[in-house]
Amino acid sequence: MRLASAEIGGNEVAFAVWDGRALPVAEVPDPDGWPADLFSLIESGRLGGLRRRWDGLSERELEDLAGRTIPAGDLSYAPPYRRPRKIWGIGLNYAEHAGDLDEVSPSEEPASFMRPDTTIIGPGDAILLPEQSQRVTAEAELAVVIGREARNITEGEAPAFVAGFTTVLDMTAEDILRKNPRYLTRAKSFDTFFSFGPELVTPDEIDDIGALEVATVLNGEVLRRNTVSNMTFSPWWLVSFHSRIMRLLPGDVISTGTPGAVVVREGDVAECRITGFKPLANPVAR
Repeated sequence: MRLASAEIGGNEVAFAVWDGRALPVAEVPDPDGWPADLFSLIESGRLGGLRRRWDGLSERELEDLAGRTIPAGDLSYAPPYRRPRKIWGIGLNYAEHAGDLDEVSPSEEPASFMRPDTTIIGPGDAILLPEQSQRVTAEAELAVVIGREARNITEGEAPAFVAGFTTVLDMTAEDILRKNPRYLTRAKSFDTFFSFGPELVTPDEIDDIGALEVATVLNGEVLRRNTVSNMTFSPWWLVSFHSRIMRLLPGDVISTGTPGAVVVREGDVAECRITGFKPLANPVAR
């Protein structure tokens, strides 16, 4: 199943998206109704129930719902939600990207960091270059969205705790970071430095996570790309590892690392492209 958030009447509403059409989740038939926004749907533990209901819709129900849809291209996409409890970032998860920063890729434990939710923007929103930095990079990444509370789980158990995956653009004030690696939190935490969406793709839509190609794109040109199978730490491993540090909660995001960063300047358009996902693109402004 593919889900998105879009603005309607000043509210950000959850939509089911399929075959170029979009339907508010609240329109899907159910005696108890569905939460109207995507975060509430995940937090309530009802996403799995929605998937089962969706898969079980009769032809007559689908015909009825088709009359209530709108073209997906007409949606005013927002980030999937704006207030996750935690956003984990993973640095240097591809060895090639570590070389960009003259760093050695970690081999035993990931280079994890956390960032505030005030960094969040959605598709089409502007990435704002801060005056404190003269070298900002954008990094395309695959993100994992946690679906239910996870604590001390194994890598094999991790898939049962994941709501889905989405596309991310992760920004870094690289000149600040190069001054001192202890400045990582500041370098990652400027407003507009974390874009995600437009779609949350549930795990059943993905045949082989390792085969997904993640590409960092600038002004329409693919500059860096790699496959998830080449990560040092796989998405499932990362979920397990971080569940052993602190309790993972529904809606928490783990952004799994980039195949490579590109320097962005005013007037550019940065983009994340992942196999089978709707692309994420953001203009750059100062």
